Amino acid sequence: MPSPAQTPVLPPAPNPPHPLLVGYFPQGGLSFAQPFYVKTLIASGAINKLDQIDYSQGAVRNGHCSLADPDADLGIRFTRHNSVNGKPDYRASRFRGYFHQLEELKRRYPHLKILISLEGQAPDFAADARPENRQVFVASCVDTFLRGHFARGISRPGLFDGIDIDWESPQGEDAPNFLALIQEFRRQMKSVHPGLLLSVAVDESPQTLSGTDFALIAPLVDQVGVMNYDYAGPWSQTTGLLAPLFALDPHDPHSIEQSIASYEAAGVPPAKILMGLPFYGYSWTDVETGNGGLFQKGQAVKQDRTYQHIRSIAPNFSAYREELSQAPWLFDGRTFWTFEDPISIRFKASYAAHEHLGGLMIWELSGDTDDAELLNIAFRSLHDPLEKKIFTDHKRRQYPPTGTPTLHKPSGVMRIN
Repeated sequence: MPSPAQTPVLPPAPNPPHPLLVGYFPQGGLSFAQPFYVKTLIASGAINKLDQIDYSQGAVRNGHCSLADPDADLGIRFTRHNSVNGKPDYRASRFRGYFHQLEELKRRYPHLKILISLEGQAPDFAADARPENRQVFVASCVDTFLRGHFARGISRPGLFDGIDIDWESPQGEDAPNFLALIQEFRRQMKSVHPGLLLSVAVDESPQTLSGTDFALIAPLVDQVGVMNYDYAGPWSQTTGLLAPLFALDPHDPHSIEQSIASYEAAGVPPAKILMGLPFYGYSWTDVETGNGGLFQKGQAVKQDRTYQHIRSIAPNFSAYREELSQAPWLFDGRTFWTFEDPISIRFKASYAAHEHLGGLMIWELSGDTDDAELLNIAFRSLHDPLEKKIFTDHKRRQYPPTGTPTLHKPSGVMRIN
């Protein structure tokens, strides 16, 4: 097999005519306290805004791709009340579960693209990407998910329009094999259908994927989904902001702005970059009271919660907003929540539009409200963004000497007037 340097680079796919709105759909949604159905996307109106769904997930283990949860994917029988087409699954049918619901969704919305997101432990990906394993591994993924051989006697080619690779994360010695793996996916996918989509989900900074040459990877993929979230979270006993657009402290440059700029500098065209948006948040308890609870010591709560949950408890808290990034948080003198709301989503999506990014990537769709509040504002902002002057003025602003953000306590932080 030729080395990565010898493999010819395919021409890039045409840029989409408009910025994309991509959302991950959770495979575990049937086990939620309020089950998340494919039909929910229709009931909420979200489906009318989405260009692409990345179904999370397909499994990567033991040298091949497989269904991560065959029961959720193929086994669960949907009723007329929770099915996309209003009809119950036939008892005799072996093609049920989420996969059947996604098939019905595509019939109703033929513009929609659906990708399978391949997720696995880093050691599995590292082993599968090695030269002696790579070709067979990729062939199993293509056969299972693109040729649609989901199980014995169950074949549905064409359900998935491509593959999203979520290897978290190739390091050092993995870098050449990561590139070669992408090349092998592209080669085998082209033999199935030239128009199939290939995307990668990557950490917030290319520096965390040491040795990875994004200038070589970028022409091979259609999308680079940047996980622009978890800038603060329960691994730290200090509160912070989940996904700040701009850095608050000149000595700590971590921000979405810096992340996007780093990938562009590494060779990824803006039109292929998807800015990640979180539809969830984190909390801390026993938080010290200074600075409205922001950047204070506290006890981290390990579990994230959906935006819908955080919005429901917001009336019990004081609501704050950081002026530079328009990032919200809640604090009641003891418990602190960091999350995204319609105002911060509008701010970020508008920034993405002005930076001519490929679009937005949402983790994940079940975190939104029943009326798709966050998704709707993201869509609106991509197509009718805030004035560009707002962001120009923000970039010109000087950070305060202490690096402490300006606070204010707005009314209606959860809503846009």
